[in-house]
Order: sequence, then C-alpha cells, then structure tokens
Amino acid sequence: MQRYRLGKLFRRWTSAGLAMALFMILTRPALAQDDNAVAGDYVQTALQIAIDLIEEARESRLTMVRWRFYEDDWSSPGSYQLYGSFGIDNCSADVPISQKRQDIMFGWTFTIQDISGKEYQARVSYDFNDSALCDEAHVPPAYASTVPEATAEPERQAAVAEGQAVGPGPEGFALGGHVAGLDGLAAQWMRSAGMTWVKKQLPVEAGIAKGIEFIQSAKANNFKILLGVVGSKDALASDFNGYVAQLAAFVAELARNGADAIEIWNEPNLDREWPQGQIHGANYVNMLKAAYAAIKAANPATLVISGAPAPTGAEAAFPGAVVNDDNFMRQMAVAGGAQYMDCLGLHYNEGIVSPRNSSGDPRSPYPTRYFGSMLNRGAQFFPNSKICWTELGYLSGEGMGAPIPASFSWANNVTVAQQAQWIADAARLSRAAGNVALMIVWNINFTRWDSDPMGGYALLRPDGSCPGCDTLGAAMRESA
Repeated sequence: MQRYRLGKLFRRWTSAGLAMALFMILTRPALAQDDNAVAGDYVQTALQIAIDLIEEARESRLTMVRWRFYEDDWSSPGSYQLYGSFGIDNCSADVPISQKRQDIMFGWTFTIQDISGKEYQARVSYDFNDSALCDEAHVPPAYASTVPEATAEPERQAAVAEGQAVGPGPEGFALGGHVAGLDGLAAQWMRSAGMTWVKKQLPVEAGIAKGIEFIQSAKANNFKILLGVVGSKDALASDFNGYVAQLAAFVAELARNGADAIEIWNEPNLDREWPQGQIHGANYVNMLKAAYAAIKAANPATLVISGAPAPTGAEAAFPGAVVNDDNFMRQMAVAGGAQYMDCLGLHYNEGIVSPRNSSGDPRSPYPTRYFGSMLNRGAQFFPNSKICWTELGYLSGEGMGAPIPASFSWANNVTVAQQAQWIADAARLSRAAGNVALMIVWNINFTRWDSDPMGGYALLRPDGSCPGCDTLGAAMRESA
C-alpha cells in the first residue's frame, strides 16, 4: 500500500489546475449526482492519482487500455466481510490492522487494465488526500452489477462509468488493417480476418471534421480506430514550435472525440516527411512530447504511438536527407522518447521471404529485410515499451494486370499465396513475441498501381478474393 501525497498532484498542475483541485476538494460533498460534467472532472483527477500510484508500485509507466470505476463504501458490512476490516486499506494485506486508515470510508475504486492484459485495482478518497493499492483486482458482489452496467440503487446509478481503448485479445495482442475506405465489403473481410482495429491516415490540414468522420465510421462498424496524423514538413521548417503547438491541439481534439490511438507523424527519418537537414530523433521527440501531453490531458485512454520510421540503411548515401531507422530510434531513446509514448511504432514492408526466416533474401543480409530483425531493431532501444506495427505488409503483383514498377522489382516473384501465408505467420509471431500489442496490416483495399504500387500490398485482390483474410482468420482463432 502507498499513500498518494496531495502535494504531488499539485506539482503536476498549473496554477489554474491547482485552483480547480482546491475547488473540488472543498465542494465534493455537495456535488449533485446528475452534474455529469463536474463528476467527469472529479473522476479524471482521481483516475490520474490511481495511475500514478500503480506506476510507483511497478516502477514503470502504465499503458492503460481499459478502466472502470464505481463509488465505493469501505464502511459497509459487505466490505468488512470480504476484506476483514473497514477503511481504504482493507484490500491490502501489507498494511497491519493497527495501521489501516479505518476512518477513510468513502471514495472511488478503479480497476485498470494495462496493455499486457494485467489488471490493477486502486482506491482514491473523495478529497484526493488518500489512496491505496489493492492486492488484487476484485469487484465485491454488492457492486458486481455496476461494472460496467448501472446499478439499480438510485444513489449509485450515476456513478458507474467505463473507459476503454485497445481491447486486445487474451494474449494482449490485437490485429487491424489500413483502409482506403471502410465500406461494407472491407469491414466484412476484416472481421473474418479477426481484425478489431482500423487505421486511417489523417493530415492536419484535412481538419478535425474529417477525423471525427473517420472515428464515427469506425465506431459504427464496431472497430477501434488508429489515426495516423501527419502534417506539413514545410510548415514545420518555417515555424517548428508554432506548428508543433498546432499539431498538439489537433490530436488533443481527436482524442477528445474518441480516437482510440493516434500515431504521431509518419516516417520522420526521411526528408519526404521531415525538413531536410533537421532529421533527428531528438527533434521528433520534441513533437512527440507535446502531442503526448495534449492527448493525455484530453483523454487518458487514447494510446499514443510514436511515428514509425522508414526501414532504411541509406543514411550514408543521402546525408541530411535520410537517417537510418535504428540510428533515429537510438536518438529518440537518448532524448527520453520512452516517456512520451504508449507504444513504439514500427514499419515492415520490404519482405520477400517468410517472416520465420532470418536469412535467404537474395538482395542482401541487411536487417530491414527480415521480420525478426526489424522487430528487434526497435525493441533494443525501448526494452520496456510495447511495439505497434502500424504498417506491415507483403507486396505481390500477381493478378494486378501490369508488371510491378521497376523500383519494386524485388517483389517480382512473390505470389498471392505467399503473401497470405506470410501475413498470417507475421501475426502469429507478433502475438507470440509478448511485446507486440498491435499489428496493422498494410493494407486492406487500396487499388493504386503505378509508381507507388499500393494495390499490390492489398489483401483484397482485384478478382474479389481475400486469401490473406482467410489465413489471418485461422491464425487469430488459434489458441495461444
């Protein structure tokens, strides 16, 4: 058990936040239960205290994917019978009976699930002065009906709430796909493949309304949504701090409107996406830090994913225009990037051998060619972070009606059957790895077939079939 110090909470806030905290402490007993907006402020504040308490106990950051709470009474006979004492500490065996704070009788109980599927339970008093970490996550029978559904007791009916984000499978792994558009056919095939997530890329310049449209479409089709937010490298070059502030406000609004996860930028190690001469992991972390703070202030349940760098070894050939992805992630780690992400974004899209292979690519033995070495390429710098494949796919020109563009001729011999098998094996290996939380398949239904052959990566083939959906579905139905 640990006690949360109110001073710590105040140090985290601005002067305006301090005033709000004092207001809430002074007015909490008079709160009307139907004042949902104010109640939400209280709960969000208490939730942050609970998260901090859990992080102190585990000595590492918590990546929250699901949380629930109820207003609790630790003075009830049921609580005593279940835990053997009264008060906020009665769920912790580490606190001797003589030291239990039996005078702290009322507050919130939070059950919080991290990205691995582990559940924690923490309690926070109504005045925020006291908190306790429970030995295990347990909902007393008296409250079982209130989580997540509302209780029949009128005085508690307004107190029940639930927040949810990733929703991973039993092993803490989830699957999704990047779509050109989420129509009925794409949604049907994605569900058959075991996908619960959809990804859309969203330029800042497209506006919040477009992002909300994507969010609503995903929710209407019962998918979680990852928004890959990108911006203007020219605007970044002309006013870095100003444009980062604009981006932070943009992603905060997306989080407030229900985005389940947001990837901050795309391939920032290339001058195609970032100002030439300014490509450095530390510069990117400055953006990530601002975005992370804004998103978590707007919606703590929204996952923040770092922008996946492009897999490349071309830094020496193009100085100032390219930074190798491993060097870029090393720079991010040195700059403290792990503090400002819930998941490390990675891409893998140049494979022409099975993801189970660690050799055999005829081009070269360079590590970006292989699934396993690409996974380790990021994990080595962020050993305590989860990995999110935000783009993983295999290119096949079979059935496309025209040859693969010359610059992608390395994939000439990849068949659709291999694409299907390899994408399923990549899902199996990702789930088994233990540190991969999400795999977004690149892609589901793009049709472009020119100098950028997106259609050849698509699982939905021109003839209307989806062999990759079938193999993925089988893989996701397998037991761990």
